[in-house]
Amino acid sequence: MQDEENVFFTKSSGGKNCYVCHYLGVADTKDKTGQRVPNMWPFQSMSSALFAAVRLAARPLAQLSAGGATLQQPAATHLQLTSGRRTGEQCSRWQCERRSNMATAKKVFNFGAGPAKLPREILLQAQRELLDYDNTGMSIMEMSHRSAKYTELNNRVQQDMRDLLKVPDNYKILFLQGGATGIFSAVPMNLMPAGGSADYIVTGSWSSKAAKEAAKYGKVNMVLPKMDAYNDIPNESTWKLSPDASYVYYCANETIHGVEFRYIPDTKGVPLVCDMSSNFLSEEFDVSKFGVIFACAQKNVGTSGVTVVIIHEDLIGKAQPIVPTILDFKINAQDNSVHNTPPMYPIYIMGLYLQWIKKQGGAAAMGQQAQQKSRRVYEVVNSSAGFYSLPVAEHCRSRMNVPFRIAGGDAALEKKFLEGAEERGMQQLKGHRSVGGIRASLYNAITMDEVEALIKYMTDFQKEHAKK
Repeated sequence: MQDEENVFFTKSSGGKNCYVCHYLGVADTKDKTGQRVPNMWPFQSMSSALFAAVRLAARPLAQLSAGGATLQQPAATHLQLTSGRRTGEQCSRWQCERRSNMATAKKVFNFGAGPAKLPREILLQAQRELLDYDNTGMSIMEMSHRSAKYTELNNRVQQDMRDLLKVPDNYKILFLQGGATGIFSAVPMNLMPAGGSADYIVTGSWSSKAAKEAAKYGKVNMVLPKMDAYNDIPNESTWKLSPDASYVYYCANETIHGVEFRYIPDTKGVPLVCDMSSNFLSEEFDVSKFGVIFACAQKNVGTSGVTVVIIHEDLIGKAQPIVPTILDFKINAQDNSVHNTPPMYPIYIMGLYLQWIKKQGGAAAMGQQAQQKSRRVYEVVNSSAGFYSLPVAEHCRSRMNVPFRIAGGDAALEKKFLEGAEERGMQQLKGHRSVGGIRASLYNAITMDEVEALIKYMTDFQKEHAKK
């Protein structure tokens, strides 16, 4: 099966050859006098940086230098190719061997909690466009954030997100920096007046950190009594909400403990703020039920560096005087998220991810897949007769992060499980350092085949190590 990676071909007497073969000198070339010189520059003589430039270039290069010498462009007619894949085309020179790192990398199943797996299709497109974004002759990392090209990209990514989530017109979409941790501070400083209060529903480590941060800027009312362990979401009838709160805050999915809200809390008309960092765009939901939604991108929609904020217009412009300009929702909304230089490359990657989600069928399709993937893992745990165990109440078990223990928390067995997983290419399954154990994260990019591989390993491991 042909590798998905784009290969750029030239016409020469030896047949079709990719640019890598040409610039390595594997293909027939001519020197300045017109004499044919095979193997002008063998691979061994090229620097890794030069080879990377050749491999990634999406346009013919007139000259390349290595070690002080210059390689003239081969005397061949170059096909002017787009960045699209040329199905069925093969390099006629065996020496090429698809020398890209992308093609030769070993198979890895990345179950990391974040930064998480990106779809290969996205990585390949980013690779192709690294040196030349949209025929500008520049990388997206090099161009001005005030340029027409970046403005076009910024607006397109916002629109794709608005389309996927059906975001109403009276909501603004912001692309900020500082991660979710930065928004822990931004929310109270933008929504809670000096001397005001807010309600926090704490069901795990991340909502706990957010509440602690908010307490620096106003009064925090704890909706739930302090828990001995984060393994449940108490029934709403037991909650203590404050009618005079500026907002009610919760974390939709706690990545460390594997606790996920499967419903949107009823706040009796008080604006609802939600940290969706680890289940954002993993299903459809009604944006109009929220005052603020925020999510860092590196789990379900991209890579680290950009945090999405979706905010109702009525909540903009109420910031405390102490709010830093960079965290002021009003200023960022007015300046279309380019008040200062934004994280352009992470936004670009997020844009590719949103387009990928659209191709898969949108948020609804992501929700169906998330349900199927998590259900399969939970089935193995539930049918293991206690060999695998989950402390989380069944009604709030996460579709995104499945933490489990082996043989009641047997450290030696869990270490052996992780070692066996590594040997099989299964990466980042170790549980968070604060809770230990195993954790499988099943974000949007994780395929059903990868989940089935994990399940097979779990089943085989149990057969081998369960006490008879």
